Amino acid sequence: MTEVDPLAGYTVGLTAARRAEELAALLVRRGAAVQHAPAIRIVPLLDDAQLRAGTEQLMTRPVDIVVVTTAIGFRGWIEAADGWGLGEDLIKHLGDAEVLARGPKVRGAVRAAGLSEAWAPESESNAELLAYMLDKGVAGKRIAVQLHGEPLPDFVNALRNAGADVTELSVYRWTAPADTNPLDRLLDAIVGRQVDALVFTSAPAVASTLARAKATGRREAVVTALRSDILVACVGTICAGPFTPYNVPCVIPDRARIGALARTLAVELPARAQRIRFATADVQVRGQAVIVNGDLRPIAPAPMAVLRALAEQPGHVVSRQRLMAALQRDSTPVQEHAVETAVGRLRTALGEPRLVQTVVKRGYRLALEA
Repeated sequence: MTEVDPLAGYTVGLTAARRAEELAALLVRRGAAVQHAPAIRIVPLLDDAQLRAGTEQLMTRPVDIVVVTTAIGFRGWIEAADGWGLGEDLIKHLGDAEVLARGPKVRGAVRAAGLSEAWAPESESNAELLAYMLDKGVAGKRIAVQLHGEPLPDFVNALRNAGADVTELSVYRWTAPADTNPLDRLLDAIVGRQVDALVFTSAPAVASTLARAKATGRREAVVTALRSDILVACVGTICAGPFTPYNVPCVIPDRARIGALARTLAVELPARAQRIRFATADVQVRGQAVIVNGDLRPIAPAPMAVLRALAEQPGHVVSRQRLMAALQRDSTPVQEHAVETAVGRLRTALGEPRLVQTVVKRGYRLALEA
């Protein structure tokens, strides 16, 4: 008997546009099946006229404070400026300002550009960065805030309310995906409970997913599934923000890193698995499979739907009508023989037919005393 990977038997929906292959590999390495559907499209920096215009405007007057929020965003900004022929001038302009870096990784990117940071919170927290500036006073200061595609309205508004003149530089601007078919298929899988977890690495991806669900008339069904049956994992609190109005619970790793996100998923999903102890078998019910006495056994959607209905009250009889309802996926009527077929396939998948018992004229039950 081999050890079962922590995410074996689970299907994870992945919405990332950037570093998606890296995150998918981390999940697959832990046993997951991945359904990838980019929820956003990144506008290339060299083609981003909005960023170039903002950069040129920033360089028209001296800057007192530069807030660098992400390492990759800052590096991309400098590389884009080089492509426009503005790289050296931008570095010199920023070098005359007080540079604040949001954490060690950002500090490394700032130094690699030939600049020196005045301060960086070890917590990598925007809140701590904001508190530092407000404590020192920002009234009358001209502040440039480098964003990474995600707006920080509370952060920026707090500076403006304290009297600062704030310029936002949005790096890696995101829009809706050019091809929405993969996202539509993922939304179908969410509504049909064919994915067990949904992973997000940016707030725009969350907003875009909800917007597409609304545009296709499925937002209520999607939100219901995410509230009750599907685990939602977000890389950080900012990423999870768009879910707040919908009361969708999210798990968030201790560190805002994709590695930590994958590890969190590998703990949280197995913890949700239902365990049923029979006389002759220990069964763990996972998303799209079961583990019987330590052996992973994939189960097709129809027999899995029957198993979940039987497992709601293990040992109790479940009527054929209730099982027919569990098999219902659309408006097409479910025939009674479909229940018998699904039960037969379930017994085969479990490898121990006696675990599912027929109760004559009443239905079926999990035979806990078998």
